[in-house]
Amino acid sequence: MLDDWLSATLDGGVAGRPASGPLPGGRYRLHGEGILELTPDVAASDARSVVISAGIHGNETAPIELVGELLVALEAGRLVLGAPLLVILGNIPSIRAQTRFVTTNLNRLFRRGLDQKGEEPERARALMHAVDDFFARHRHRPLHLDLHTAIRDSRYPRFAVVPYAEGEAETQPRSAWPDLAAAGMQAVLLQHRHSWTFSHYSRHYHAAEAYTLELGKVRPFGANDLDALDGMRGWLATLAQGVPPASGDVADLRFFQVAFELMRTSDTFRLTFAEDVANFSEFAVGERLAEDETEGPFVVEEAPLSVVFPNAQVELGARAALLVRPCAVPD
Repeated sequence: MLDDWLSATLDGGVAGRPASGPLPGGRYRLHGEGILELTPDVAASDARSVVISAGIHGNETAPIELVGELLVALEAGRLVLGAPLLVILGNIPSIRAQTRFVTTNLNRLFRRGLDQKGEEPERARALMHAVDDFFARHRHRPLHLDLHTAIRDSRYPRFAVVPYAEGEAETQPRSAWPDLAAAGMQAVLLQHRHSWTFSHYSRHYHAAEAYTLELGKVRPFGANDLDALDGMRGWLATLAQGVPPASGDVADLRFFQVAFELMRTSDTFRLTFAEDVANFSEFAVGERLAEDETEGPFVVEEAPLSVVFPNAQVELGARAALLVRPCAVPD
């Protein structure tokens, strides 16, 4: 069942298949289209409660292929399930269409009390409910890995975005930098405020350790270099088995803190640099990065800034770029 769950889901052929069944070391259960829970017969001593999501943007295929490999290995018994997993395929219509989204960006909608209507808002509500239910039943060291690929090239092709968290220190999740280093991440970007992404949802509402993980550049199915993601493959395997992950060298990671957000607030907004500029490209003091008849220009001041996720064609009111600066390794 698991070895073809992904393809059957994307082909629309899940109807009529068993909603639950056994697998080596545990059982699986379908909770809806693209929502699969794996429960071990006996949780390993180092097991965590893990959500793994992919396809929140439909054209980001490498994470979907990685998840497919993981499920095949579990089905075949090459890996024995030792931890509770919730595996999510996010925006199924956009995956089928090989587009980033259908009508609006799903990865800006993960907020309780969401009152928007439409296909993506309905999917966001369903996924939030699935995560709520899973973490209510499985509370041990909750972790959410939301797997993505980026639209453009990057100075650091594999990087983690850490959602913003606030409140009492003892209630906040701790980030595991050695785990990220061992998984092949090259950089870590620390968010500066609430962003209502899927990983932020788990961190904000469930005090989970959570990351948005960028695993290279957007490519079609079959064109991804999964060998470059061997570290992430290994991390997913250890999490599924409930065994301790490898520990990497934190010195291999570069850390950045968001300093500014550029927002598209009017139709006149534009970015002044080339459309194909790579993530983490640096701009010197005095360089103009954006122009807008309403907000005026944005000019780099005080110290250089690097740009991440630039996209001038986002919806009005949405973020058009993050501007970041290097920072020390957080405690």
